[in-house]
Amino acid sequence: MTPQHDSHLTFSVTPDSYHHWIVSFAPPVATLTLSVNPDGGLRNDYQLKLNSYDLGVDIELHDIVNRLRFERPDIKAVVITGGLDNVFCSGANIQMLAGSSHHHKVNFCKFTNETRNTIEEATEFSQLPFLAAVNGTAAGGGYELALACDEIVLVDDKSAAVSLPEVPLLAVLPGTGGLTRVVDKRFVRRDLADVFSTKAEGVKAQQALEWGLVDAITTKSEFHTTIAERAHTRAATSDRPGAGPGLPLTPIARTGTADGVDYEYVSVGINRSIRTAEITLKAPTTPQPATGQELLVTGDSAWLVAAARQLDDAILHLRFNETEIGTWVLKTEGDPTNVLAAEALLDQSDTHWLVREVSLLWRRTLKRVELSARTIFALIEPGSCFVSTLAELFLLADRTYMLEGTWEDSDVAPPTVQLTEHNAGRYPMANGLTRLETRFWGRPKALETARSAMSIELDAAGAVEAELVTEAMDDIDWEDEIRVMLEERASFSPDALTGMEANYRFVGPETMETKIFARLSAWQNWIFQRPNAVGESGALQRFGTGTRPAYDQRRV
Repeated sequence: MTPQHDSHLTFSVTPDSYHHWIVSFAPPVATLTLSVNPDGGLRNDYQLKLNSYDLGVDIELHDIVNRLRFERPDIKAVVITGGLDNVFCSGANIQMLAGSSHHHKVNFCKFTNETRNTIEEATEFSQLPFLAAVNGTAAGGGYELALACDEIVLVDDKSAAVSLPEVPLLAVLPGTGGLTRVVDKRFVRRDLADVFSTKAEGVKAQQALEWGLVDAITTKSEFHTTIAERAHTRAATSDRPGAGPGLPLTPIARTGTADGVDYEYVSVGINRSIRTAEITLKAPTTPQPATGQELLVTGDSAWLVAAARQLDDAILHLRFNETEIGTWVLKTEGDPTNVLAAEALLDQSDTHWLVREVSLLWRRTLKRVELSARTIFALIEPGSCFVSTLAELFLLADRTYMLEGTWEDSDVAPPTVQLTEHNAGRYPMANGLTRLETRFWGRPKALETARSAMSIELDAAGAVEAELVTEAMDDIDWEDEIRVMLEERASFSPDALTGMEANYRFVGPETMETKIFARLSAWQNWIFQRPNAVGESGALQRFGTGTRPAYDQRRV
């Protein structure tokens, strides 16, 4: 099958536009029912049969999870179940994968991984546990969706099973962390995990329970009662308010041109000749809410909420719709004191549920930036506001350049950077470390020097001394040096750059998250190009045809 053209994608959806999910509320529990519209795919060359999914299904799920967290403080537990008889979810649609471009397949897996991680984050940090009510067969990505939940209950009807059939049937890997979650999250013995992951028909109820693949099994007649009891038990332990107003998430407003997109607080300009995107975040210019209650009144127009949502949308747009733009240049613009004033709200994140959600939103968004397969540079120029949360942008960059002094004949003050306590632990990376700890991994004295500079405005010399920037340059060299650096980057192989950057971005301990994104994404990227999977005689192409795939049997 020839890969289809991947059309321009948008990630901003609303509940009235959902095609695949039914959301029902019986506080303190919400139920998400996956009832996929077979004809509701993003392309017309496949049907989403048997509750299989494509990117559009996960875009809706991503939106639902965010809305539950922000809009429904009365919800304290979430149940995910299937809307078809005897089928929970059959995983990613195989015809969709077979007909997709390589970059779409990999980006699809990455976004789906991030959505699964958002479910786990909600359980751990938002006190919003998710339970999988597996009402029938859960295969591949369907079981991976269940794995993202904190509890899995499987119906014991003598036919329902859980499986990860990708290796035996498709010659690929479970693309959303299944292999990792089975052994690292559910602690399934590795020999049993090996049997399970090569057993195409999967494992039925009693054996799934014995092996640790599910938490409970129940008869069909007792299924709904069991789920309700377990959901209400989990809801009783949540610290979410259980009542009161939430913060509605309105559609993200953006305008686009052939060479960029613009939002209120974020702008993206594209230079196609050297394949760069300049992403600028703007500081607030008006007073911002200082308490959680004020935030409820202000709504999602508050800078902390709006800027994070707009940046997240911009990153997804660039990932999927601008795949040849290989270098992202991060800038900021505005008054640093306005950023600090807006961020005072975050000091209440331990005591107010909504402020906690805002903090976690920035945490997810910053991770999304650095988990993207792009070169990331940061430029600190006069008029910048790289302070506190926005300082995380230059800390996550592969390189950071800072202007020494100001522009000739300009009355704009020289740029400064400023770290705060928010940089000391509020926004951990996928490796569980702060970006400062990652930057100075194995160098405790350098880390302490940087920490001692917190709350101090550092000019270029101070930033260099604290080892926070790659290089400081004066205005004479700035334009030419930056241009040459960007042109050089554009001349390198994007494949080699992706591998290089992923190797050094996440130093130190390996976590379940880094395994999923670094290890799995790298191997999935490779496997998705191998003829055993995608060649004319490969498993993805011959799946469902009745003809066995022909494999190159050499192990490499």
